[in-house]
Amino acid sequence: MKKLLRLLGEVAAHADGVPVDLGHPKQRCLAAALAVDAGRVVPADRLLDRVWGADAPQRSTLHSYISRLRLALADVEDLSVEHRSGGYALMGDAIDLLRFRDLCARARTAPDDAARLLTEALELWQAEPLAGLTGEWAEAERAQLELERLAARNDLVDARLRLGHGGRLVVELAARAAELPLDERVQGQYLLALHQAGRTADALDHYRQVRERLVEELGTEPGTPLRELHKQLLADDARVVPLVPRQLPAAPVSFVGRREELDRLDAAGDTVVISAVAGAGGIGKTWLALHWAHRHTELFPDGQLFVDLRGFSPDTSPLEPGTVLRGFLDALGVEDDKTPAATEARSALFRSLVAERRMLIVLDNAATAEQVVPLLPGAGSCTVVITSRRVLTGLVARHGARHLDLHLLSDDEARALLEQRLGAARLAAEPDAVTALLGYCRRFPLALGILAGRAATQPRLRLAELADEVRDFGVDALDDDDPTASLPVVLATSYQALTAEQQEAFGLLGVAPGPDISLPAAASLTGLTPARAARVLRALREASLLDRSADGRYSMHDLIRSYAATKAPQTLRDAALDRVVGFYLHTAYAADRLLNPLRPPIQLTSRGTPHPLTDPLAWVAAEHACLMAAQHTAADRGRHDVVWQLAWSLATYHYRGGHRHAEVAVWRVAAESTSHLPDPADHCRTLRSLGTAHALLGEHEEAVRHLKQALALAEQHHDLTQQAHTRHSLAWTSTMRGDDREALHHARHTLDLHRALGDPLRIARSLNTVGWTAASLGDHDTAREHCLEALALHRLHHNPSGEATTLDSLGYVEHLSGNHDQAIDHYRRSLVLYEAEGNSVEAAHTLDRLGQSHLALGQRDEARSVWQEALELYRVQGKDSDAERVRGQLDTLAEDS
Repeated sequence: MKKLLRLLGEVAAHADGVPVDLGHPKQRCLAAALAVDAGRVVPADRLLDRVWGADAPQRSTLHSYISRLRLALADVEDLSVEHRSGGYALMGDAIDLLRFRDLCARARTAPDDAARLLTEALELWQAEPLAGLTGEWAEAERAQLELERLAARNDLVDARLRLGHGGRLVVELAARAAELPLDERVQGQYLLALHQAGRTADALDHYRQVRERLVEELGTEPGTPLRELHKQLLADDARVVPLVPRQLPAAPVSFVGRREELDRLDAAGDTVVISAVAGAGGIGKTWLALHWAHRHTELFPDGQLFVDLRGFSPDTSPLEPGTVLRGFLDALGVEDDKTPAATEARSALFRSLVAERRMLIVLDNAATAEQVVPLLPGAGSCTVVITSRRVLTGLVARHGARHLDLHLLSDDEARALLEQRLGAARLAAEPDAVTALLGYCRRFPLALGILAGRAATQPRLRLAELADEVRDFGVDALDDDDPTASLPVVLATSYQALTAEQQEAFGLLGVAPGPDISLPAAASLTGLTPARAARVLRALREASLLDRSADGRYSMHDLIRSYAATKAPQTLRDAALDRVVGFYLHTAYAADRLLNPLRPPIQLTSRGTPHPLTDPLAWVAAEHACLMAAQHTAADRGRHDVVWQLAWSLATYHYRGGHRHAEVAVWRVAAESTSHLPDPADHCRTLRSLGTAHALLGEHEEAVRHLKQALALAEQHHDLTQQAHTRHSLAWTSTMRGDDREALHHARHTLDLHRALGDPLRIARSLNTVGWTAASLGDHDTAREHCLEALALHRLHHNPSGEATTLDSLGYVEHLSGNHDQAIDHYRRSLVLYEAEGNSVEAAHTLDRLGQSHLALGQRDEARSVWQEALELYRVQGKDSDAERVRGQLDTLAEDS
């Protein structure tokens, strides 16, 4: 209770878990004197008598006590002391005594729910009532409240006996019967409990003892209720509970974490609830179910049934429901000759026997929903926990089961499992090996358990040796003679349960490039239609061999993937990888064409069908890791043409998103691949692109080395186009190095080459480069002339990207010329175009320069605003040096203000 005034124990108040100071004992006695009659007016004289007795002070003293009580209860929002004619009333229901009485009253009108209500009522009692208070009134009230408590306890026993729980009450009632030997109600309860526990002879013997005691000490025979109960016992007419089965296997010793899943199982409550726990083999489903069950055996006094349904057993078939029911009926005391032959009849009898019981039924390792349905109770208060490697959708849809997906352990839980098995000292002795083991096992409980078991039985075995074994042999390192402790065997049983089509897809997904896969890519990989592929993926997910993320992507645990890869025949694998790599290449190329339509196209040399794109930027972002992996797959398979074409298709995305390290990575792989291709232009292109990527990272020496290799190769083969492109990259790199004269030298060569080649957009780009470098050298008129000519060409050919770059250059020219208003105008128009393109890389530089122009005009607030924007973009892009420089500009601005 967040806000509560307590009387059933020490008189105290709490508001949101914080104690409320009610003052000294007389002040607390006043609170109690009002609370026992909450909602009713207590006359002032009666309050004085209750609190002070014969030594009652003047009424003025009572008024001051009332005032202090009102202040104390101010934090308990549901309670207030009100003045009424002739006295005072405590209003509100946040009082434990009121709640106790309300629960008891409700129990009397709801016999089916009485046990729960009375249990909740008695849980409100913390100690003897009104503890800490003295005086005649407090003593008398305490005695009365104890009688109410005793009545509630007796009512609860009756309610539990009606439910047939006598077997669990025998010990408690034996003590109470000895304590109250002349209380016929308690003695009758003890008799019935003995009878329900199957000890009818003991019950009859005890009745004789009770009768003799009553006659001897009171001179009277037992009352009518006790005599009637005795007759029922003699006639064996009382309710008899079947045997109480206790079938749970031992609780798992090495159990860690799973707090969220345990909480969800705790939410089962008191009604018929089916919890279906699904997850991969070895993920810990059985351990979770048993750990939870053993923690809550007191909730199931009528017994616990357990069966391994062998849905995925390596050496036996799944158990038939009729066989399982035969075992359940036997556990419930049904004799062989009373057991029906038909499964349907056994199921009906089972439902009848458990209908009024509070039992737990654990159905472990289920194969299908159909195997489970005959084993479910029909109604009542049983709880069912089912584990399966499959998602039992039918149980959720038709029987209201609560689905619970069991996933990998957290990093902390995985480490805790190893520490629990091996001890902290052993882990501390080899921290690197522990990190490696955790990395290889990827939080998979069975894998961790297998390795921990080996290490535990071989104390001298170094953990590093285990880690090396898993690294070298993957899932095969986790094999074991015991099939229940062998990950390959566990996975094999799941694999064997798949259809041929599902098995083939499972194997191919094990070799697919990238950490995960989308449905369209999976369709290309498997050669299935998207609709068919979706059904197969869903089946693999329901078999707990595949995970699906919230954004619809599918992935496998590394160890499952390692096993799956062994199931893909080489002929199928080659064709599948050709399809999926072609899919990635053609779709990435289509995305690049949408992102940068004026970029000169290339001719793709592999077959493939692009996926239709509505948001090319989002598609490349989602598939980026897979595209990078597809490039390595192509390189490994000798598809060198595909390697550089994938790198080319990612260039716009990398540049605009600031993915500079990824850009270096793809062109490094491409440069190695194109060295094997016959066309030198391909190798020249990749060397140039690799050099440019290094320049973007600020690695200028490496950049120049690759660019000069590209230029030498282009000149050797008299390739003017490659010479022009490479000269342009050298000009740009020289600018970044701060060598403007070298940059202008390369820029003029580039312009001459492009004029000879006649490509207007390349000419425009070269004009802009000449203009920028001329401006840096102080030749503002030449710079302005070349940039304006470039701007006209870009606009003529509808190239917003080139227009944005040239407007930025014009802003730079005007800033250096002292025309800061014009510079700001150019920069602002450039930013509008960059924003429309989503080109945050160039936008950051333009914002940086825009701030310089604002500052030159004394517009400090405007400069601060755009520099803060630039700083944020640099941070996101990981450009630490640029971010630090802009941060310094902002600091200087703050110091000067």
